[in-house]
Amino acid sequence: MTPDASHAKDKLALTPELREAIREIAGTEHLLVAMDFDGTMAPIVGHADDARPLPRSATAFAGLAVLPRTTTALISGRALASLRAVASPPVNTLLIGSHGAEAWLGPGSTGLTLEPEQEALLAEVRAVLEDIVKEAPGTMLEDKPAGVVLHTRLAPDDVANDAVAAARSLLQDRKGVFLKDGKRVLETSVVNASKGEGVTFLRQITGATGVLFAGDDTTDEDALARLEPGDVGVKVGLDFTQAQYRVEAPVHVAELLEVLLQERSMAVAEEDPGT
Repeated sequence: MTPDASHAKDKLALTPELREAIREIAGTEHLLVAMDFDGTMAPIVGHADDARPLPRSATAFAGLAVLPRTTTALISGRALASLRAVASPPVNTLLIGSHGAEAWLGPGSTGLTLEPEQEALLAEVRAVLEDIVKEAPGTMLEDKPAGVVLHTRLAPDDVANDAVAAARSLLQDRKGVFLKDGKRVLETSVVNASKGEGVTFLRQITGATGVLFAGDDTTDEDALARLEPGDVGVKVGLDFTQAQYRVEAPVHVAELLEVLLQERSMAVAEEDPGT
């Protein structure tokens, strides 16, 4: 495929209906642009530490972050420290990590603090998962402030399925432990939170009159379910979703953000001629 043909194919990623929805929400009084990171701003990779946002997405997102009456946010399953390291977000971008259990709302934000009982429970959960990983080649653990993640992306399908099934059987009925399925991961946490709660919280604290959210994982459905009439929800990928709109891959998210930046820049310029 020639470069021109490839570019033309990418241009088909945003349907006319999605483009119109972007134009409409770009004119809202206060816009919240909330994005998942892995699989949305950045392609999925084998090792989480290697993930980086696509340059086009990062550039457009940074452009949105400095516009008047526009708030950018990342809502991720990653711990905040990991999210900062791989995403390098604009300095004024709000961050929701660990599926809503952590939040950074600017200088002075306090970190997550667990109760002693939660810390003890988290240690028990980790011990259970450690035993499973020892018997499941290709699986690994990721520690978060409120949980432990069982990663199975590098394991054969049968090993991955058995590892997740074993973890579920041992943890799903344990009081105070919360499980979430993701793409080749099982998230465990001792704090009950969701990306949906993250979206609602950000809407409240920013006073947003419109929200655009995009995500690719099953955990992003919680956020999509919290969107209100007039908001724009975008599913990245071909899995089942309740989102109104869909794009196929992170490269198309870059196009979406570029269109949103163009439309929002024009909208705020019309209302604030000095911008």
